[in-house]
Amino acid sequence: MPAPTRDEILSVLKSVDSGTGGLDIVARNWVTDVLVKDGHVNVTLEVPANQGPKLEPVRHAAEQAIHDMPGVLSATVVLTAARAAQPATAKGGAPKGTGRIELPNVKHIVAVASGKGGVGKSTTAVNLAVALSKLGRKVGVFDADIFGPSQPRLLGVSKLKPSSDGEKVYPVEVHGVKVMSIGFMIAEDSPIVWRGPMVMGALEQMLRDVAWGELDVMIVDMPPGTGDTQLTMSQRVPLAGAVIVSTPQDIALLDARKGLNMFRRVEVPILGLIENMSYHICSKCGHREDIFDHGGARRTAEELHADFLGEIPLDLKIRVTSDSGMPIVASDPDGPHAKAYIAIAEKIWAKLDHGTVKPAPKINLGKLFGV
Repeated sequence: MPAPTRDEILSVLKSVDSGTGGLDIVARNWVTDVLVKDGHVNVTLEVPANQGPKLEPVRHAAEQAIHDMPGVLSATVVLTAARAAQPATAKGGAPKGTGRIELPNVKHIVAVASGKGGVGKSTTAVNLAVALSKLGRKVGVFDADIFGPSQPRLLGVSKLKPSSDGEKVYPVEVHGVKVMSIGFMIAEDSPIVWRGPMVMGALEQMLRDVAWGELDVMIVDMPPGTGDTQLTMSQRVPLAGAVIVSTPQDIALLDARKGLNMFRRVEVPILGLIENMSYHICSKCGHREDIFDHGGARRTAEELHADFLGEIPLDLKIRVTSDSGMPIVASDPDGPHAKAYIAIAEKIWAKLDHGTVKPAPKINLGKLFGV
């Protein structure tokens, strides 16, 4: 049976009451995006910011209405908030009421970032999170990579969905960590084709509306690069610091420098650099090869006056355990690779716990743009 068209979906959504005076969600102009691919439907509702938390039943009703349509394999409806324009302020000050996303129950928020894709950032992030949990910390993982969410697969929970009580969403818990990702709400092979404001709205909603509970550390798996998400997260979220992941090769290190310098420009402390895929030990003969060179991240850290946190090898076991949803720190906690991640996690926690990183950053836009 063919999937429904966009017009057919909009027609069905006209039956969903907005809960705000008798008008449906289409008449309210809340439906801002409808994507249909191979029977998977993704819809975005942009609602007034002050009503967002109360509209979870409306979101659920819209999702159910679409799911009941012939030809629909999965339906995902996401609420984003339409933010009102902020008033101007005196020189250099942030506008009153700007949406700093405060998470009072989360002690430390750490961004794990890379200047480019393909360096193993997400695998590093998830193993650091599990390592911190094994060190006795209460840990959460926030997947901020909207276009390429991978944490559900890496943690083996891609078929699960977070629960909700109508007001708050509860993260999935596995391997001792709580995790939230847009990947729970869309099919794995369904692309996200969203503009920047929609991405930012989804990120903010997942942070604000999720019942994270008490956390010692939230690990944020950032998308690669130095774009909108990185800037928004640095500006709106009280990051305790950033960890930069790179391979030893020159092209990756060049992008790692850009990522590190971006965080410094927005006054987010750099906790240190990790060299991933640092070397390879042959499982047959034990011969070591520096496939992507070796030591580049350490040298870069020294040149940029940042701490070098450690090396992680290029090893089949790390890849296999990641693909199977059992991070190596969880599946082989006493193995050498798990110990390497745990040693790095100990260094990160020591910095956070001893107060050797600065408090929440303050954006200086003049400095950022070189004015």
